[in-house]
Amino acid sequence: MPTSRTHPMQAPVHYRVEAADLHARLFTVTLTVAQPQAQQELSLPVWIPGSYLVREFSRNLQRLDARQGRRAAPLVQLDKHRWQATCRTDRPLVLTYEVCAYDTSVRTAWLDAARGFFNGTSLCLRVHGQEDALHALDIASNAATTHWSVATGLAPQTIDRQGFGVYVASGYDELVDCPVEMGTFWSGRFTAGGVPHRFVVAGAAPSFDGKRLLADTQKICETAIRFWHGKGKPPMKSYLFMLNAVQDGYGGLEHRNSTALICGRRDLPRTGEARASEGYTTLLGLISHEYFHTWNVKRLRPAEFARYDYSQENYTQLLWFFEGFTSYYDDMLLRRAGLIDDATYLKLLAKATNQVLQTPGRSVQTVAQASFDAWVKYYRQDENTPNATVSYYTKGSLVALCLDLTLRREGKATLDDVMRALWQRCAGGPMTEADLRTALATLAGRSLDPELDQWVHGTADLPLADLLAAHGVALKPEQPQLAQRLGLRVTENHSVQVKTVLRGGPAEKAGLAAGDEWLGLEVQDQGWRIARLEDVAFYAGAATQVTAVVARDGRLLQLPLALPAPASAKAGPAGLRGKKAPATTPDTISLTATDSAALGRWLG
Repeated sequence: MPTSRTHPMQAPVHYRVEAADLHARLFTVTLTVAQPQAQQELSLPVWIPGSYLVREFSRNLQRLDARQGRRAAPLVQLDKHRWQATCRTDRPLVLTYEVCAYDTSVRTAWLDAARGFFNGTSLCLRVHGQEDALHALDIASNAATTHWSVATGLAPQTIDRQGFGVYVASGYDELVDCPVEMGTFWSGRFTAGGVPHRFVVAGAAPSFDGKRLLADTQKICETAIRFWHGKGKPPMKSYLFMLNAVQDGYGGLEHRNSTALICGRRDLPRTGEARASEGYTTLLGLISHEYFHTWNVKRLRPAEFARYDYSQENYTQLLWFFEGFTSYYDDMLLRRAGLIDDATYLKLLAKATNQVLQTPGRSVQTVAQASFDAWVKYYRQDENTPNATVSYYTKGSLVALCLDLTLRREGKATLDDVMRALWQRCAGGPMTEADLRTALATLAGRSLDPELDQWVHGTADLPLADLLAAHGVALKPEQPQLAQRLGLRVTENHSVQVKTVLRGGPAEKAGLAAGDEWLGLEVQDQGWRIARLEDVAFYAGAATQVTAVVARDGRLLQLPLALPAPASAKAGPAGLRGKKAPATTPDTISLTATDSAALGRWLG
């Protein structure tokens, strides 16, 4: 049983969390402030670092009560997430409250009869003025959870074999940066870079191959540690992966010494299955991405995030670097770890490239603007999102690719060198875009400001075709699918449901709109029912003009639609030549290796 010299109740700020009612999904929290202020302010964060959306966690808090001894402490709510207690300063202030936990994502809190999970931003009120004091978290067991175990990245103080008990954090930031997993999960361990790592998995099927997951994750971790430190030590003393396997889901959220992940149950490796499935490869990429964040965003981070403000949005224009460059390296490290081959890597790179090429918003918004607007655009997507914005993940990863290939072509450095130089320059702490520009210029022997101005702060397409060709990769134009040629994104279930109408395409010109149900087709005086988009080409035949029959707001509409001819691939994709491309460019590409030696020098 781990112990510490500091008694748990000596912590100035102490939380006791219990999974009190599994079926009602209620956590109960008791917060003890040893020496409160006369007018003690408390608040619950409105967002969680790493997920840039105001989520209003206080909406799940209820039955808040404050007492000092036997007397109630007057409590006034100041706004949506702040309270003020009138206190005596010579007595502990004790607050009790409940939090309803029903979000299965990695961002908030969940509780049912099988599993509990929470981030501190969802459960732990912040004690204003004492954020840097020692914080203790007592995770309590009860009759309903006696068979559960606990996993968290927090430092244990006094815990039992199952992990219940008291943990400590140096302050509020550390407390809320260590999520907690509770339940009857699978658990495994390995060492990477001399650091103990633990992996826990909830919800896995009996076919789950935990041994393979551990071995593959260990390769990822060792490769990432070598990337940053060579033979040196990583910055964390331990690391924890928490994975929740569900019927259908995907996502992750990074923390300083842990990560919370979610994946589809069928994406886990299976016993006796030698070949990695596409879903498992995607999961490994997610693991690689979140682990790389241990350095790139949790330590090396935007200067604006030097100290989080939990009460409002925290803006930065650098998410294209911290998320985009991490997205570039997540699959790259899989290749270097030997978990995927060259062909698989190029397939993944082509997928990211096509996602950008098929987003009209790339001609509207710069990737720096997309970073700043994450709070209102990327995390609040709607039918117009592809027309108005570009992903700082995918385009940011292509900016990293272009910089890496440019540096390698000029022969003086690589992007790996730049990342490590930034780590040293910024002492593994806050950085600015100016730091990046300086590191690039120093290592390249010239300024790369023109490239950054164009690729990051402009909307011209990236010169991927020429840069890839110089590194042994040929870009092959592919025939776009009908949905892309029409300018549509749809779902198909007995009919075609229109989700997005892309700017400037034939569907927009015909008057189709998001939310329409495309029921049928009229062509050459005949009417046909359609159940999927491919039926359009089947019934239209050689016709270039048809009438789309759609249902909208209870009405049937007949919309004249000009069917586009298959796009010619002879000229090659315009959106990869570094020029301003029209928003409707129907580019689709694949990538193939032409020079294995050149490709090996890049990917190695």
